[in-house]
Amino acid sequence: MTQPDQYFPMKKTYILLLFSAATALLLAFSTTEPKDATELGQRLFADPILSLDSTISCQSCHLPEFAFADTARFSLGVGGRLGKRNAPSVMNMAARSHFFFDGRVLALEDQVLMPIQDSLEMRMTLPEVERRLRRHPVYAPVFQKLFGRPANVEDMATAIAEFVRTLETAATPYDRWMNDQPNGMSDAAARGRDIFIGKGRCFDCHFGADMTGDEFRNVGLFNGKDLNDVGRYAITKKPEDLGKFKVAGLRNVALTAPYMHNGQFKTLDEVIDFYNDPSRVVPDAINRDTTFAKPMNLTQWEKADLKAFLEAMTDDRFAKNDK
Repeated sequence: MTQPDQYFPMKKTYILLLFSAATALLLAFSTTEPKDATELGQRLFADPILSLDSTISCQSCHLPEFAFADTARFSLGVGGRLGKRNAPSVMNMAARSHFFFDGRVLALEDQVLMPIQDSLEMRMTLPEVERRLRRHPVYAPVFQKLFGRPANVEDMATAIAEFVRTLETAATPYDRWMNDQPNGMSDAAARGRDIFIGKGRCFDCHFGADMTGDEFRNVGLFNGKDLNDVGRYAITKKPEDLGKFKVAGLRNVALTAPYMHNGQFKTLDEVIDFYNDPSRVVPDAINRDTTFAKPMNLTQWEKADLKAFLEAMTDDRFAKNDK
């Protein structure tokens, strides 16, 4: 699997600038009108017009080839500013009930607007977004045609959210195995599923079609010192939410390194080692969920099987990247 480029922020800055310039040029010369809100949202998702200096798009931090996640520990925003949390995949969001690691918003449309205005990300104002869209030779008439009114941020958020809702995946070895279809999981992955459900206790948090219960858990990555992101607590102010973060879905997880809200684990192997015995990695964790009170005591073979199961949730369209 391609390793994250998290320790070379300047290198990524240059790559982003070249990518954004090429994208802007391509979009500027594209006169094909999006035929519906989803196509408009797809175009806007990739267009750096939504950032202050037209260098950063949604796609800059949510890379299609990596299941719409970033490969950096923290994404680079306008001017090379580093974000505070890892940029997760935005695939399989249609059924989610909360967004962002701390669950601060309940609708995709609201989620769309926040990175645009964030000073560490796109650093844009919503009035300026509207001004640019209304002056754009393609977007202005398309908004009028599709929504019956001049371009505005509400309809822009609707369009991008509609595009994100199309990013669902179900063509995986795991899904075929579950439906008794050919080309399903390997024997190792099937054993890994048993570990996932049983000894590994992963199923306590990761269940349902997208392997997330849409809950908030403290897995032991908060100690108030070097690990000081309070997570859900910043939103609710409830002591029991200290250090809790939204449980991520696991579809395409083999492609979305680095992992956790702070991107501290570079590989699935590191993640599995952490969950095998969280107290060994962070012995002074505060408010850690009781699910993780005892080590799982997985053998190396069991860890390998569990990893094989996680890799079996990679959609076919990305399989060639997961090497």
